[in-house]
Amino acid sequence: MKGTQLGEFEEIVLLTVALLYDEAYSVAVLEEIERRLERPMSLGAVHRSLARMEEKGLIRSRFGEATAERGGRRKRLFTMTATGEKALAEARRLRNELWDAIPKAAFKGGVA
Repeated sequence: MKGTQLGEFEEIVLLTVALLYDEAYSVAVLEEIERRLERPMSLGAVHRSLARMEEKGLIRSRFGEATAERGGRRKRLFTMTATGEKALAEARRLRNELWDAIPKAAFKGGVA
């Protein structure tokens, strides 16, 4: 799947878009990642990642309804595409394959 390989941060952002499903907009993605990773993230990094993944066809965006709480502005909502789902499945397959190939002796501290 040339052109759809995911970097670590892209994978996290794409997983979060899938997790939030119909409520995935940049601030919600940022807040969910920060909550789960327990560390601060940059909104700019999330924006860049979302834009890059949309260019790759891994996600698509649409505008939601205007709300008073946002001063009449509309949220840009993101959803994963079938290509994005395939990219995540491939990343998962590769990670699992690598984990499964590690000899038990490699984890002397009992990590695995």
